Amino acid sequence: MIRTRTQLFDDYLVAAARTGDRKAFALLARRWHGRLLAHAWRLTGEVELAREAAQDGWIEIVRGLGRLRDEQAFAAWAYQIVSRRCARRIGQLQRGRALVAAVTVETGPESVADDAGDAVATPALARALAALPAEQRAAIALFHLEDLSIAETAIALNVPAGTVKTRLMHARRKLRAALEGDL
Repeated sequence: MIRTRTQLFDDYLVAAARTGDRKAFALLARRWHGRLLAHAWRLTGEVELAREAAQDGWIEIVRGLGRLRDEQAFAAWAYQIVSRRCARRIGQLQRGRALVAAVTVETGPESVADDAGDAVATPALARALAALPAEQRAAIALFHLEDLSIAETAIALNVPAGTVKTRLMHARRKLRAALEGDL
């Protein structure tokens, strides 16, 4: 696989950051924070939850960067960390919602507001992407928007490569149907 200049620069920053170069790590963080935050938002659908998961992810990245042996694996590794952090945050949120539901049964219904994330693309595409299940939305974004390979996307999402291919296939079909319906 041919590496682009951007990918080679990221590889250099990862290698330099691993040796303790704070400036390299700061630049790496500036270059990657937006991508990891966008990935977290795609998985959670909530801005604050995504921010918390991305921040937790960066803590784990800082702690584990010295153990990363292949600079080219940084993207998949970082996305995988953020994916795990999102799963943990969502699990915590679901447990909290289950508790609220149990209390509501006992005390009576109360109003609950749902927050929705902001759309990032054109309105038609944003609606179509938002309608996808989180797993398909994440696979589409990592593969098409972040230019990860199938294997790297599989690592980032912690699923087999075949699962990534299936998610991409279903997501493309749904996006095509939704976008052709807008025409």
